Amino acid sequence: MGTSAHIDRFVLDHLPPAHQQPELVFDLPELTYPERLNAGAELLRRAIAAGGPDARALIDFDHEFSWSRVDAISDRMARVLVGDMGLVPGNRVLLHGPNSSWTVMAWFAILKAGGVVVATMPMLRPAELATVIDKARISHALVYTSLAEAVTEAQAAAPSLKHVMDSATLQAAAQSQPAGARFDAIDTAADDPALIAFTSGTTGKPKGCVHFHRDILAMADTFARHIVGLTKDDIVLGTPPIAFTFGLGGLVVFPAAVGAATAFAPLPGFEALAETIARHHATALCTAPTGYRALLKLAGQHDLSSLRTCVSAGEALPAATSDAWHEATGVRIIDGIGSTEMIHVFISARGDDIRPGATGKAVPGYEARIIDADGRPLPAGETGRLAVRGPTGCRYLDDVRQAAYVQDGWNLTGDVYRLDEDGYFWFVARSDDMIVSSGYNIGAPEVEHALLRHDAVAEAAVIGAPDPERGQIVQAFVVLTDGHAPSDALRIELQTFVKGVIAPYKYPRGLDFVDALPKTQTGKLQRFRLKEPT
Repeated sequence: MGTSAHIDRFVLDHLPPAHQQPELVFDLPELTYPERLNAGAELLRRAIAAGGPDARALIDFDHEFSWSRVDAISDRMARVLVGDMGLVPGNRVLLHGPNSSWTVMAWFAILKAGGVVVATMPMLRPAELATVIDKARISHALVYTSLAEAVTEAQAAAPSLKHVMDSATLQAAAQSQPAGARFDAIDTAADDPALIAFTSGTTGKPKGCVHFHRDILAMADTFARHIVGLTKDDIVLGTPPIAFTFGLGGLVVFPAAVGAATAFAPLPGFEALAETIARHHATALCTAPTGYRALLKLAGQHDLSSLRTCVSAGEALPAATSDAWHEATGVRIIDGIGSTEMIHVFISARGDDIRPGATGKAVPGYEARIIDADGRPLPAGETGRLAVRGPTGCRYLDDVRQAAYVQDGWNLTGDVYRLDEDGYFWFVARSDDMIVSSGYNIGAPEVEHALLRHDAVAEAAVIGAPDPERGQIVQAFVVLTDGHAPSDALRIELQTFVKGVIAPYKYPRGLDFVDALPKTQTGKLQRFRLKEPT
């Protein structure tokens, strides 16, 4: 590691031991980073160089900011953090706000000031916030004014949090800085911690994933550069929260790296998203498969023809959704698998290289392979655990689960995959979503994707339910599309339909109709909640 700029060494002192850290690979010229690097300052330098100082950067419903203004305002915010709030390099800063221009500029300010960003979902409750604050020993917080009450309540249970400033106060303090006041970004090391991203909780208790300044640039110089391919003329929209790395990359880092613009919908929901795409003639979209299915219902009501690049992550993209979107818009969705632990996507494909149903190939800069239970590589055609390495990797903050995720230098994502003869990776299931029924291994997502091909199915979730004869049976939970009502006849119809799409032994012997499926606040399915006793 380079000489750290961190005065507060809490994160550095709570990284995993050296033998549990991932082996990093920097095999592309663009991944050769200098020893001293501040990701916030470097991204804004790239944005201004590529797009120009007056290029649109952030577009709110009623206001726009150029890249030079983003740079200047984040400088002023950084001055407030250091001068008024007493921030020293290495302090953790809770960033609690919606997807908005304010949140993005505050994110840049924290990095410039040498702080470690801990961004959180706006919908988190005080107890959830207190857990994050306590785990990361957060001392400072920048909070959107309308969300301040939850942070105040959390502060009472999290004594490490001493300095809190809401967005209105921060804006006023920043504006009061001397005219032309600039901030010299802290001279952080490339491997100084820059952010702690907490996992979204699809399997229970979230984990804090530490990423360095160079990691932030690496996701722009791998997936964004080689697969997404944004340019300075793009306008990006998306649903994933900036608090999670899918949203951070797609809505902040990727556009900044090329001087593109990001627009924000004024309200949550897919109706507002579709309206914003049409209003701003957005060219790029980031959302989960659930989002694309929702937008398909709105495609006839809103002009989505400006879209040229569509990215999906968060969960596997069913071939049926990919094909339906392509038929409706002419755009083939870029699917990808990433993880909070790896900071972003590491397997994907674009354009003519996309094979609907397959995730893709290893993104340039990354290596991926399928291994057996003993860690030995498996040949094409075999199903096994996915192992990945590259310029980024998993570093849990003070968490015993590190030893399970990183083994022999490889990151084990918890996914079961199959590699075909052409080098494409095909998602089978999460390792904890494999169903063993009468000796057969059945991947829950495969059954879900089969159900989604039926016109009556809007959403589907599948788990293994205990069965005295078979060990487990396939149990499906189905949300119906408008115009269809639950019935025994429809249940039998869906079960028969699945038998015709995939091997008959995989059909759901149990099938319940539900009004909604349990999901994280990022829209990812929480199968573990379906397994809880009722």
